[in-house]
Amino acid sequence: MRNTLKLQVLLSLLLIVALVVPTTAKPPTSEEVIGDRDQAYEYIRLFTEVLMQVRRGYVDPDKTEYQDLIYGALNGMLRALDPHSQFMKPKAYKDMREDTAGKFAGIGVVIGLREGRLTVISPIEDTPAFRAGLTARDRIIKIDGDDTTGLGLSDAVGKLRGEKGAPVRLTIRRENSPEEIEIELVRDDIKLPSVRGTRMLDDQIGYLRITQFNDPTEANLQAALEDLTGKGMQGLVLDLRDNPGGLLRASILVSQKFLDRRDLIVTTRGPAQTMPARAGGNHHYTDLPIAVLVNKGTASASEIVAGALQDHNRAIIVGQRSYGKGSVQSVLPLSDGSAIRLTTARYYTPSDHSIHEKGIEPDFKVELTDDEWRLVRQRRARIENPERYDDEMPDELKSAADRQLERAVEVLRGVIIFQAKRP
Repeated sequence: MRNTLKLQVLLSLLLIVALVVPTTAKPPTSEEVIGDRDQAYEYIRLFTEVLMQVRRGYVDPDKTEYQDLIYGALNGMLRALDPHSQFMKPKAYKDMREDTAGKFAGIGVVIGLREGRLTVISPIEDTPAFRAGLTARDRIIKIDGDDTTGLGLSDAVGKLRGEKGAPVRLTIRRENSPEEIEIELVRDDIKLPSVRGTRMLDDQIGYLRITQFNDPTEANLQAALEDLTGKGMQGLVLDLRDNPGGLLRASILVSQKFLDRRDLIVTTRGPAQTMPARAGGNHHYTDLPIAVLVNKGTASASEIVAGALQDHNRAIIVGQRSYGKGSVQSVLPLSDGSAIRLTTARYYTPSDHSIHEKGIEPDFKVELTDDEWRLVRQRRARIENPERYDDEMPDELKSAADRQLERAVEVLRGVIIFQAKRP
């Protein structure tokens, strides 16, 4: 009883703090505060009652430490909200910070929850997952034989990461296929250069890929653009295929390079406030014709870039409809080193279009099957990194045609010719 009372007092104090912390939203009336407090007290008592019943009566006492129970409750609370909100234990939070810094260890895949199932958003290039042929929207049914039904994102990431050289066995199910496929991967160090493949495709058209949006992305993009401009670039293919997103601020910094100052990039709307983000910065390539490549692995922050450039008529979008992740997650650190990732808003393109579960529709739709895309990726890896391969390129890769890239180049050539004829 004494422990129960102490816990109730502690939770009550936390509740009072939460009720008096100011927010940017309209302040509640005193009647609303009292009503919320009374209702919250009622359910805190219920929570405490269950917590103590578990502590006293659960068959396995090793599983009833306060931290385990509270962490489990927080995890369940966040997971009940939506697939993208989650509770992160201290190690998971540390891993997340390493991700945004551009390095971590594991199999090299970005995952999410889609229709309640653990789903590949995108494999990261030149990683065990990429080399094994994992592709966007593959469902991960089992990890090392354990069913992933009900598994949270944080726990799934913990199972997929591990020591370099340690194997992990995945059971996957491809989109629109009932067949289950087993794949064994060997974990490796994962490095995340966010701008890759910078090169001239011909004497006019430059090419670069952004593989994700992290802290170094903007600086890496600026260096790539300066390199291509120095080589005579008159049009740019910006490849965002299989880009799972990343930091919102990085996508804003990338978008603004191709827009006029003060142009609207994205608007985030949540219960507390509406925040428009507009182009700033000092380096702008506003006269550069651009074609943006997207596919079903183009998600989140990469959809912000594609949507902003499309809505301002700054780019032609080529490829397949994008993934459709239009919610914004804020990471909120907690006092013990853990954190919560909370969906706090949805974002809208400059034309006030929400892409959540809808995606960006390309201006020129060019479909590639999963098998075609797999061959294109393998061929591209050999072209960009010849030093990693000591054998001749197989015939099936030599003949693999990137029809999305080819269409983008055709479009840009037409735009360049048209611009040259303008008085």
